[in-house]
Amino acid sequence: MKKIIVWSLIASLAGFLFGFDTVVISGADKKLQVLWNSSDAFHGTVVMGMALWGTVLGAIFGGIPTNKIGRKNTLLWIGVLFLFSAIGSAFANNPFVFAAFRFVGGLGVGASTIAAPAYISEIAPAKDRGKLVAFYQFNIVLGILVAFLSNYLLNDMGENSWRWMMGVQAIPSVLYILLIISISESPRWLLSKLKNDEARRVLHLMGQEADYEKIKEEIDKDNKDASKVNDTIFLKKYRTPLVLAFLMAFFNQLSGINAFLYYSSRIFQEAGLGESTALLSSIGIGVVNLLFTLLGVFLIDRLGRKILMYIGSVGYIISLSLVAMAFFFHWEGMAVPVFLFLFIAAHAIGQGAVIWVFISEIFPNHLRASGQSFGSTTHWVLAAIIPSLIPYLFSTVGPGVVFIFFAVMMVFQLLFVRFMMPETKGISLEELSKNLINE
Repeated sequence: MKKIIVWSLIASLAGFLFGFDTVVISGADKKLQVLWNSSDAFHGTVVMGMALWGTVLGAIFGGIPTNKIGRKNTLLWIGVLFLFSAIGSAFANNPFVFAAFRFVGGLGVGASTIAAPAYISEIAPAKDRGKLVAFYQFNIVLGILVAFLSNYLLNDMGENSWRWMMGVQAIPSVLYILLIISISESPRWLLSKLKNDEARRVLHLMGQEADYEKIKEEIDKDNKDASKVNDTIFLKKYRTPLVLAFLMAFFNQLSGINAFLYYSSRIFQEAGLGESTALLSSIGIGVVNLLFTLLGVFLIDRLGRKILMYIGSVGYIISLSLVAMAFFFHWEGMAVPVFLFLFIAAHAIGQGAVIWVFISEIFPNHLRASGQSFGSTTHWVLAAIIPSLIPYLFSTVGPGVVFIFFAVMMVFQLLFVRFMMPETKGISLEELSKNLINE
């Protein structure tokens, strides 16, 4: 079990780079708009949004290397993409070059949301799968917190402080690459590629050699399904996991979480806080996110996925409604930060802890990467569109209208959890496949 925990933690560090890469741009947001004298539309869609479109492509195509070259090798290349993006973004001398290197980092983010949860879910025992896959989400929020802290510490380094903000990600990228080299490939992936002896060796290292025949039997059956012509996630029999993955990802982004993380400093300044106070409040957001993600990781295999989603949905509705009211009624001071702390807590214990666990569980082995890719693509298409629109929407309809829209969407999420979402706690991946496939 020790090997499984160590390998899971190492693979989940892709989430750290994901979180850092996603949020580090928030510290450079207004600096870059002033530097390049960009309009709100250009700044939102190109300078800020290009990484998210890279993430979309990474999510769409990330399932291909995850299936073809393996979970481990894909995770290794993800680290290379992050390293290349960090160095290139730091030395960019115009918005188009900057956007191109941010796009490369986005490819790494999108692919990581497929490869890391797939790898961890395949090596983890059913009883611990929730918390081990949730380590990925924990590392995302740890990366977010470190990025907020890094931005605050580097903010006073002169007119080129944004270059330091973007470039510092090269350090964890190199460390991640070195650690990934030390882990073994997923035994389920090895069996799916008929590398039986290597799979047995890895299972022996994991202390699960006794499960070899049982897992092999299920994978062999799955391989037979995979050999069928045109067997894809879009067939009628896979409709249930497909719809579940779509709705989970859809509601995740319609909470406004990525829009908030990308523009946290701007939102706090819209609420009347100064730049320094806004950056400090962003660090507070990172701390709350980390603490409640830890709570979610602790509870996900105890209470189950649905209970956490109930808690998160109710928290979303309350907190987003309060944020909207604060903007409508011009509540000043720390009202907006406090309400947004509640929003982040609701996200961390609910959607944040559950999404990548849940989507990695509900598809059969031979379609897991494809299903993960579909859910991830849905997530990132919306994550690209919504934050790109935020500067324009804030300057036209105003923040209050934007946040009340997000609150209404979370009412629909609550209905989804109540009437459609199954509980997956403690059930083997193979058993879940049987339950969710309509033969």
